[in-house]
Amino acid sequence: MGEKWVLLAAVLWSSGGVVIKSVPLGGAAITAGRALFTVAFFALVVRPNLRRASLVTALGYAGMIATFVLACKQTTAAQAIVLQYSGTAWVLLAGPRWLGEPFRWRDLAVAAVSIAAMALCAQEASGSGQWTGNLLGVLSGVCYAVTVVLMRRSAANGAPGSAEASILLGNALALAACLPFGWSDLAVGLDLPAVAGLGYLGIVQIGLAYWAFARGLRSVPAATAALLALAEPVLTPVWVWLGTGERPAATTVVAGLVVVAALAWRAWAGRRD
Repeated sequence: MGEKWVLLAAVLWSSGGVVIKSVPLGGAAITAGRALFTVAFFALVVRPNLRRASLVTALGYAGMIATFVLACKQTTAAQAIVLQYSGTAWVLLAGPRWLGEPFRWRDLAVAAVSIAAMALCAQEASGSGQWTGNLLGVLSGVCYAVTVVLMRRSAANGAPGSAEASILLGNALALAACLPFGWSDLAVGLDLPAVAGLGYLGIVQIGLAYWAFARGLRSVPAATAALLALAEPVLTPVWVWLGTGERPAATTVVAGLVVVAALAWRAWAGRRD
């Protein structure tokens, strides 16, 4: 059941790119507005005990969501999400050392493929003046890895509610950090469609998704969770293309297909064990 929760989270996450592209606000304003709705959702519905929160996990999470939104505004959603999921490689490599999870050579192979996919996307962006979005996407991947590993460690150590509390604190930190930079944008551009978009992002795409992800991590190893979450970079360009007409570059499509193939191989090999 844990794997189904992680997969549900990935599907919900994948809807974020098209909404972020559709909301006519800057990256800081979207991050702040989305975080406000997520804080409200976790505080009123999930209601974790903030005393169980990990500051390091919260900082990693806040950095991840902020840099991803900013990357989406600087480059295509497809490039931003593939670059963010280069963090899967770091999760696979960190699991044995920091979580005591078994090392598997196939995980190392998938990590290498993820890094190769990231390099392929970076090559595409290097010729189009999108290095800022590139770097933000890579930084988001590092923060993603920190978040997943620490959330899994809390679950493995029998700290109930720690992940949810850290997510709540991380959103509060993201709100506090981004609101001063996005306040003027919100004051001018906030209308009913923008509020609806931010509400969806905060409650469904982040709130419900991370609640499901935290439940999944109670029984799913970090490496497996990170690999299942690769459904997000596969689906994100599809929703963005259908919703906004933004077509991913050919190299980004190839990178996504390579990651899917590696994930399918890893799943097949795991069933043989």
